[in-house]
Amino acid sequence: MPSGSDTTEEAVSGTTPDGPVPPAGTASAAAPARPGRARRLAALARREAPRSGLAVVAGLALGLAFPPYDLWPLSLVSVAALSLLTRGRTARQGAWTGFVFGLPFFLILLKWLHVVGWDAVVGLSIAEAFFLALLGAALAVTSRLPAWPVWTACLWVAEEWARDRLPLGGFPWGRLAFANTGSPLTPLAALGGAPLVTFAVALAGALLAACAATLWGLRKNGSLRRAVPALETFGLAAAVTLAGALVPVPTKADDTVDIAVVQGNVQSPGMDFLGRPMMITDNHATATEKLAADVKAGRAKKPDLVIWPENSSDLDPYKYREAYDRIDEAVKAINVPVLVGALVDHPTKKGYVFNEGIVWDPKKGPGASYTKQHPVPFGEYVPFREQLSKIITRFERVPRNFYPGDHTGVLKVGPARLGDVICFEVAYDEIVHDTVDAGARALVIQTNNATYGRTGQPEQQLAMSKLRAVEHGRAVVTAATSGISAVVAPDGTVTHRIPEFTQGVVSARIPLRDETTLADRVGAAPEWALAIVGLLSCAAAAVIGRRGRTKDEKGQQ
Repeated sequence: MPSGSDTTEEAVSGTTPDGPVPPAGTASAAAPARPGRARRLAALARREAPRSGLAVVAGLALGLAFPPYDLWPLSLVSVAALSLLTRGRTARQGAWTGFVFGLPFFLILLKWLHVVGWDAVVGLSIAEAFFLALLGAALAVTSRLPAWPVWTACLWVAEEWARDRLPLGGFPWGRLAFANTGSPLTPLAALGGAPLVTFAVALAGALLAACAATLWGLRKNGSLRRAVPALETFGLAAAVTLAGALVPVPTKADDTVDIAVVQGNVQSPGMDFLGRPMMITDNHATATEKLAADVKAGRAKKPDLVIWPENSSDLDPYKYREAYDRIDEAVKAINVPVLVGALVDHPTKKGYVFNEGIVWDPKKGPGASYTKQHPVPFGEYVPFREQLSKIITRFERVPRNFYPGDHTGVLKVGPARLGDVICFEVAYDEIVHDTVDAGARALVIQTNNATYGRTGQPEQQLAMSKLRAVEHGRAVVTAATSGISAVVAPDGTVTHRIPEFTQGVVSARIPLRDETTLADRVGAAPEWALAIVGLLSCAAAAVIGRRGRTKDEKGQQ
């Protein structure tokens, strides 16, 4: 009986030495096809298992390059590994390798989501890994082009460009740049922002891969002379890695301002961090009043302004008089403007709230405000709520949708013109860039990481603040409800820090700067240019491959 893959004359004619073959579609004809297909799949799995296993290890290594582990050299090694594992493969094979690389990477990077549920970790990781599958396919088809390490680096930028925007506004977590906020490559952010840092990391990693591939080719009959190109490639990778040392990072202050950051703390980490109503509001008010008492007693210097974090008022102060009065008491006690974080009911849309930073003056009360522009899907609003809530009851824990703001967060707080950015918005290039472009002299990241306390997520977000400081040449103040609150200098150095789940106040003098970096002036142009070059390299590889097949066909004729 022929197997499902037989193409002998007997199989085609429908007869065998034993008699006619049963018609297609009968049980006796279908049965032999399954073992043949199963054997092929088993053989494919055995053949791909070593490569897939190496891809999994490389993906895990990339996860360890990010906070809280901070092993940034692994980002270069992981890029090199993926480049080698996809080199010379078909697009389909490259896509599979990219996926099995990306899935463990995102699982270890996003494990902090287990607070919501491990299904959320797995689901989001799978969705993000599909972008790495596309990257793997693109790396495979361009690996035969001359100067392929350059196209590899451009394709990493293109992958991040897409993942930062799609779907539902994108999810920028896991960019190579965010693993390199304390590496020699970090200063490159002042020239071309996070995309240029990603490009440099990927280029250095791809050059390491090219070096390794050359040395591997010399394993049987190599000579010192033939090894020279490999050494030159390695030297070029080292030069790219150290190139940031040549980039000046502007830090000279045009002015300074004395600030105090209040971290009031929460009852406990997790989904139920709020505790009883008014607890978080009272925590921040009490810490501010203690600071006021220290100032009055001469134990502390009076600040020019005070910064509270996101959700530091757990009740809408415009709706609940007790919240308004408690905030007002604390502001009057310190007698300087306070930037307060609060959820405010939408005035006309029932079931919607604004996530706001409000400038609270000791004499005039609440004034100018900034509303978060980029609410988090499924965390701060539920797309397709009516349909999805019937399937996933957990969405009931997001009872109201956050309504997005429509302007940047430049606010006059006392003597300083600050740029307010709320929580996850620090991960999005355009939001931070637009805020600096609108005139922010320093940046404030109001955040509430209490849900993800002690999971590594606060460290990952602080790393983004460090990159933004260098990218825009601005001091960055991170005010967190439960930590990590910190002050980052314009060169990316963390100068002050309050540990997680500790009530405390940080007092610091921060520089105010008007000068912009080259990254501010060029905006998103480098990212678009590099991404387009990456896509064009794929098109070029497809055209060259088609021409090669056409020549082969003509030669056979």
